[in-house]
Amino acid sequence: MGLQAVYRTIALDLAKRIVQGEFKEGEKISGRTLLSGQYSVSPETIRKAIAVLREQQAVQVSQGKEVVIASVSQAAAFLSNHEQGDFVYSLRQELEEILSEKEKLDSRFHRIVTDVALYSDRLKNIQIYNPVEISLPEGSVFCGKTLRTLGVRQSAGVLAVAVRRGTEVWVAPDPDLRLEARDILVFIGEKDRVKAVRQWIEG
Repeated sequence: MGLQAVYRTIALDLAKRIVQGEFKEGEKISGRTLLSGQYSVSPETIRKAIAVLREQQAVQVSQGKEVVIASVSQAAAFLSNHEQGDFVYSLRQELEEILSEKEKLDSRFHRIVTDVALYSDRLKNIQIYNPVEISLPEGSVFCGKTLRTLGVRQSAGVLAVAVRRGTEVWVAPDPDLRLEARDILVFIGEKDRVKAVRQWIEG
């Protein structure tokens, strides 16, 4: 554990002792030498810990180096801010993990779609095109319907090669799969025909 982590940990522990009533407001607590013995650290580390509490207005330090408890409420605020900081850090860590998983899922999704476009028997009579993703907006005529009902391939001349819903992916989707808002549909076909489908979906 680095020096910074050590003295902040000691500052937090002292703040807890203040809040829990071990030290009262106006009370003088042991000098740095004695405190360093309690925490098995150098007086310099204790000085840094006390400086943190003084900055938070939880303690005061006199010219004679005496440490006086100044405010229980400020000590409590220091602890609360630290806990909130830990919570925000935890959320950031979770967000980074989610983003990493999403990147992996996106990469896998695009690889599968490309493989389908290249190798599926269903595509043997269709010229290979770059897959195009179209997100299904709320209120789209596609919502609540199936690919079979819509007859996209028959009426528009494009092929739906995949459907993505959150973390689920259906490759060569069942034509009876009922579509929902925010589904991502992947089509291949001539550019103008795919454009027409996009207008159909988003119109």
